[in-house]
Amino acid sequence: MNSYIFGAVCPSHDKGAALVLPIANIASMKKHLEEISACVEVGNHGIIVLDQARWHVSKGLKIPDNLSLLPLPPYSPELNPQENVWLFLRQNYLANRCYEDREDIVSACCHAWNQFISQSGRIKNLCSRQWASLSGQFI
Repeated sequence: MNSYIFGAVCPSHDKGAALVLPIANIASMKKHLEEISACVEVGNHGIIVLDQARWHVSKGLKIPDNLSLLPLPPYSPELNPQENVWLFLRQNYLANRCYEDREDIVSACCHAWNQFISQSGRIKNLCSRQWASLSGQFI
């Protein structure tokens, strides 16, 4: 039994978007990009920093017009601010627990994500990077 949190955060707006899905593949990534795209304010453009997982960089993946993907070099998770989110969720909500079934796992993942994004300033605190700023303003 597996479930995957497909999550993205915007440190400058202190908000996030996520889906909990049963499989990590190109179809799941497509749904995730659609969810992120819907959260990008009209007139803005989102840049998604991600690793080079097969489903992140597939040529068959359609990227919404208001998003761009910025793949990181291989084996460089320390460059991806989203890794701090996964660590935080594991440490505070998801690790070292027993789950009854897949529904219980999905419920725990949704609860963890919702608790995380409801904490004002948490995303900005965990995920802001000086190297990802323009003139001192985080993008």
